Amino acid sequence: MAPAGVPRAKKGILERLDDGEVVIGDGSFLITLEKRGYVKVGLWTPEAVVEHPDAVRQLHMEFLRAGSNVMQTFTFSASEDNMESKWEAVNAAACDLAREVADKGDALVAGGICQTSVYKYHKDEGRIKKLFRQQLEVFARKNVDFLIAEYFEHVEEAVWAVEVLKELGKPVAVTMCIGPEGDMHDVTPGECAVKLGKAVLLFHHTGANIIGVNCRFGPWTSLRTIKLMKEGLGAEGLKAHLMIQSLGFHTPDCGKGGFVDLPEYPFALEPRVATRWDIQKYAREAYKLGVRYIGGCCGFEPYHIRAIAEELAPERGFLPPASEKHGSWGSGLNMHTKPWIRARARREYWENLLPASGRPFCPSLSKPDI
Repeated sequence: MAPAGVPRAKKGILERLDDGEVVIGDGSFLITLEKRGYVKVGLWTPEAVVEHPDAVRQLHMEFLRAGSNVMQTFTFSASEDNMESKWEAVNAAACDLAREVADKGDALVAGGICQTSVYKYHKDEGRIKKLFRQQLEVFARKNVDFLIAEYFEHVEEAVWAVEVLKELGKPVAVTMCIGPEGDMHDVTPGECAVKLGKAVLLFHHTGANIIGVNCRFGPWTSLRTIKLMKEGLGAEGLKAHLMIQSLGFHTPDCGKGGFVDLPEYPFALEPRVATRWDIQKYAREAYKLGVRYIGGCCGFEPYHIRAIAEELAPERGFLPPASEKHGSWGSGLNMHTKPWIRARARREYWENLLPASGRPFCPSLSKPDI
């Protein structure tokens, strides 16, 4: 035991996953902060960490209280190609905010990078790696706990990101924003996972790594994709920790490009929002697949994260602080004065409900624009 008055050292990300623990990620920042008035649609860059740090801090706190074990730096698209001279200050401020909140609980800080705006036009490996390395230098200075390369639609660029991030010697997670059809160059999910697994193994001799999917697709599509990734790794005899951070929206009608091609993106997605009960099912199915790093991306609110934590509380052995205000499976409704509402205070009701949208003239599905 740690001496009295001395904080217990936190377990690292690979130590947690190697021990079979469930790691709960965080959720939506860009779309959530856009709705709250702190992010502008377009490049979706995170100036808010400098301009409105209290807003970012509050969202981190909400995710921590809901059960997140990871505070990911709000550095999506915060590379020099997108932010010019502001990139360094934004990355540094994002690290400070994530660390401040992580230290209030048993959470780790992950420094995050994503695909560049350069790749699809130039595929200049040297230039792209330089952009990744610039952010990595800030993460090294701020001593983040591990690194995440996320939101890659081309596996080649994702491999380059892994190669750069491994230079720091810290654990690396990598996720692609692909569906069951694979990346934008028609590399299958299984093949993507193998390429990423081998890229990590090249630099990390123990073979420990984290591979998965994030964003672009809803929970059920993302589960199908991670299953294909797992099968691909298994066929090659590669071992990897699996990670899934889906959208908080239902997207069964997406094409290969995901929700960005739907006509509702980005300002009319609300009818597609997953319920907390949907997310409990998502968490359980991910767990059954062997995924132990489970979180969310765009549209994934703190109550969705709480749903993951509540569903997997038997495995984790505890509930998050936010559950103090939430009865399991609607049990708080037992106090309601109306008997028909009290009758909803049971798991069977919410598990089997088919929620209506309240929009009688709207279709249930859309046709992607591309």
